[in-house]
Amino acid sequence: MSFPATRMRRLRATESLRALVRETSLTAECLVAPIFVCHGEGVSRPIASMPGHAQISVDLAVEKAKKLASLGVGGLILFGIPAKKDPEGSEAYDPQGIVPRAFRAIKAAEPELLLWADVCLCEYTDHGHCGVVRDGAVDNDRTLPLLARASVVYAEAGADVIAPSDMMDGRVGAIRRALDAAGRLETPIVAYSAKYASSFYGPFREAAESAPRFGDRRGYQMDPANSDEALREVALDLEEGADLVMVKPALPYLDVIRRVKDRFQVPVVAYNVSGEFAMVKAAAQMGWLDGERAALESLTSIRRAGADVIITYFAEEIAPLLGRKKS
Repeated sequence: MSFPATRMRRLRATESLRALVRETSLTAECLVAPIFVCHGEGVSRPIASMPGHAQISVDLAVEKAKKLASLGVGGLILFGIPAKKDPEGSEAYDPQGIVPRAFRAIKAAEPELLLWADVCLCEYTDHGHCGVVRDGAVDNDRTLPLLARASVVYAEAGADVIAPSDMMDGRVGAIRRALDAAGRLETPIVAYSAKYASSFYGPFREAAESAPRFGDRRGYQMDPANSDEALREVALDLEEGADLVMVKPALPYLDVIRRVKDRFQVPVVAYNVSGEFAMVKAAAQMGWLDGERAALESLTSIRRAGADVIITYFAEEIAPLLGRKKS
């Protein structure tokens, strides 16, 4: 049939009708909130480029975790600000380091909240790169044992999910073998499989104090022009034992999210990164757009593209607006 018998506007007339036929759902449980944790007590250092976020000490991170749990957020992912940095990022795999300490405290307070461990060395190295540097370049194979060691430390401290973000070749397999050898056979790995060398990471690097001191990360993160390569990266990580795969950033790479979901039919995570968050916040502060609606629209588009889980800095403020999954 055609107009006037067919009128597409009929099902758009009221919110109840729109909800009835809505194709894409967005719930608090599909969101994961990043937290930047630092040493000290009662510490909260606001991050200028990320309004509403701060580097916080473990005691405040516990309170933040309690609030996120009460909102029904699906989990949190920790990034650590170390007491000191060195060439091999040793606090990343120190059992008494800032992230393991935070995991133990949060797990004691909120045992049901899923805790994700970002595994990378960039926050902990004095050069700011994601692996050990030899002769001015990141040494892939020298880095793998350190990532595996950190993964075991995090799992033993209470992390439920291990998420390597370093983009070293072979790191998923190295981590899987280390976790299994440590008796952590049931700990899943979320691989940052398609992590692009993006300009949208700027605010994060301020927050995590992780900007490289020389060069850049294009030698190990992906070229933004490539999507076939992303499928190869995902395939390799799945072969090595990844349980979920990730595309990062999200909004400039919605096509990649869809291709990954269609090709592999595995759980897909998308990281709605700091630059995507900061752009909306800055425009909203200027009165150029409705920040809340823009955030909801952005997150819905990421879900629509095929993401099952979204890591987002909007989690805490958006979760109260969302429903929860039916049990």
